[in-house]
Amino acid sequence: MTFEMFVTVMMNGLTLGALYFIVASGFSLIFGLMRTVNMAHGTLYLIGAYLGYSVYDLTENWYYAIAAGMTAAAVFGAIMQVTLLGWMQGQELRQALVTIGLSIIVADQLLAHYGGLSLQFFPPDALFGATAFPIIERYPTFRLFQIGAAVAVGVALWLILNRTKLGLMIRAGVDDREMLAAMGVRVSLVAVVVFALGAALAGLGGVIGGSAQPFSQGTDVRFLLTSLVVVIVGGMGSIGGTAIGAIIVGMAEQWGQALFPTYSVIVTFVIMAAVLAVRPQGIMGRPS
Repeated sequence: MTFEMFVTVMMNGLTLGALYFIVASGFSLIFGLMRTVNMAHGTLYLIGAYLGYSVYDLTENWYYAIAAGMTAAAVFGAIMQVTLLGWMQGQELRQALVTIGLSIIVADQLLAHYGGLSLQFFPPDALFGATAFPIIERYPTFRLFQIGAAVAVGVALWLILNRTKLGLMIRAGVDDREMLAAMGVRVSLVAVVVFALGAALAGLGGVIGGSAQPFSQGTDVRFLLTSLVVVIVGGMGSIGGTAIGAIIVGMAEQWGQALFPTYSVIVTFVIMAAVLAVRPQGIMGRPS
């Protein structure tokens, strides 16, 4: 392996990890912080991707597609929380079964409307093409944008959770929902807001991921499983842990494909098993 190839694989792993972080950070909010088992998170990714694609097809404006994808996923997520998951708080098995069933229904409806062919967005001219990069000379501009978007999402989430009243209520609700409700806070409304925010991040990931590579039926399962692994490795409820987990998983996938492509699919699960064996709460998770 040449040094240029080494740098290319490292950058590919970092940019893939950035995409995983955008999607998994929403899952971390819902699953890690609110303790809601949402097995339809990959479906939220698909909803954002397909609805964003519809708007892109009509307007040929990629930024409108991002707004549409995030909004559609956020609205669908809020409806899920209000109508289905809100009254199942603490019933993890029921939440899992209901969201799995819902994901199957939505996937069938999307298949009926959009068909089974792969679709893809095209980013604006400013993000298209390649940018000068040390050692490897040039690297796709859009992949560098993925890293910037992931950093922006991470900073925004940190500010929301640590510097706003909403973040204070979220963290208080994680530790003691009953006490928070006794203080007059509408915990159910906070849960809807958090779920909508997590869903919007999945929708954002759908548009960005659909611009980086084609998407179709089955993409939702891939991103659901990846989000699960990322959150488990990084630690439930930790945005920093989610970032670390996303980078580890992205790097593992790219290096696995570069060194032993036949067995690369199991690398991330081996990493997850190793982390669970040594540190069950994840790299940056708190002991239960």
